[in-house]
Amino acid sequence: MVKQRIALGVEYNGSLFSGYQLQSHGTRTVQGELERALSKVANEPVRLTCAGRTDTGVHATGQVVHFDTAVERELKAWMLGSNTNLPGDVSVHWVRQVDDDFSARFSAISRSYRYILYNRRVRSAVFQHNVAWSYASFDEKAMHAAAQYLLGEQDFSAFRSSRCQASHAVRVMQAISIKRQGDYLILDIKANAFLHHMVRNIMGTLMVIGRGEQPAGWMQEILHGRDRKCAGMTASAAGLYLVNVEYPKQYGLPDSGWLPTLS
Repeated sequence: MVKQRIALGVEYNGSLFSGYQLQSHGTRTVQGELERALSKVANEPVRLTCAGRTDTGVHATGQVVHFDTAVERELKAWMLGSNTNLPGDVSVHWVRQVDDDFSARFSAISRSYRYILYNRRVRSAVFQHNVAWSYASFDEKAMHAAAQYLLGEQDFSAFRSSRCQASHAVRVMQAISIKRQGDYLILDIKANAFLHHMVRNIMGTLMVIGRGEQPAGWMQEILHGRDRKCAGMTASAAGLYLVNVEYPKQYGLPDSGWLPTLS
């Protein structure tokens, strides 16, 4: 029985999920919903590998997963069939057959996240689960300048969660920027890989600088100090989106996500 490997591009609103990964206590997860839907299409159990395990409340427009199956289905049947069986807060946007050496996790050469902070005096009722919120005044230019200290290969111990299970904290930050779009502050960040809570901890530290409580150079001190207790708070999960996972061109995969913009 010959198996084939199938990759999928997935989008979800993380507001009502206990993160992407299956949980031992049976709470609702993105992986659980996807595997349930795909198993109905395959008429047998399907197990997924993902590019990045997002936390409770975190969203994705560009998650990538893969699975192996000996079941013969047209590619469009995997997409249409899974979407028919998925709840409204998860959808499959593309499907490709890939080589056996492809891994949604290990073949990725970069991941990109966008963090959206709604910055007005009054919180939004409509977007309360889709953006973070703060009424404070922020200097986005100081935040952007501080963020540039994080570029390159660095030890990001100061920005990893105490529950992080990674064997080491060295990551390569490929791009990072802060900009303002109307009432929104937008953090765009790209690295080869990320630690648990890394983006949210970086954003929380940048917010301290943006409020004028520390100078931009404080970011470098925090980075080199490698002490999580000295950095800023963990920013809200609601503003975080996994927007793209990049793979070598040989796999022929589409850009896996889009960048949500609210202006």
